[in-house]
Amino acid sequence: MTATQPPLTVHRFAMSFNSTPRGARLARRLCAHRLDTWGIPYDTDAHDVVALIVSELCGNAVRHGHVAGRDFRVLLTAAPATGTVRIEVTDTRGERLPRVPAAHTEEADPREGGRGLLLVEALADRWGWSPRVDGGPGKTVWAECAV
Repeated sequence: MTATQPPLTVHRFAMSFNSTPRGARLARRLCAHRLDTWGIPYDTDAHDVVALIVSELCGNAVRHGHVAGRDFRVLLTAAPATGTVRIEVTDTRGERLPRVPAAHTEEADPREGGRGLLLVEALADRWGWSPRVDGGPGKTVWAECAV
């Protein structure tokens, strides 16, 4: 007799949003709902951390990656077998690359923002960015969290 293994389940949610504050809020809410339906319940540390990272990355896409008439895209994946959630936010502005400003220095200009990426760096297990893989203009900023 041979034993069969259950198929590996990977949850995936992908959607484009208007590059506006309203679009960023909607992205956060829909991702938060997906996490809950995937077994990462509301009001848990894991859920709150991932939702905050989604919020920061989407907010950055709207604030720093906005190009008039172009949307940003969110890809949220959860792999229960590894206990990892990956957040990818793709915008269409490739010349403005993310960087974490040095905290408490003259380089940290509050008008430029940057505190969101400090949060992402502190909360995510890994994060980074890459050029868009579909050949279009822009970049993808991603973060991974163990849940």
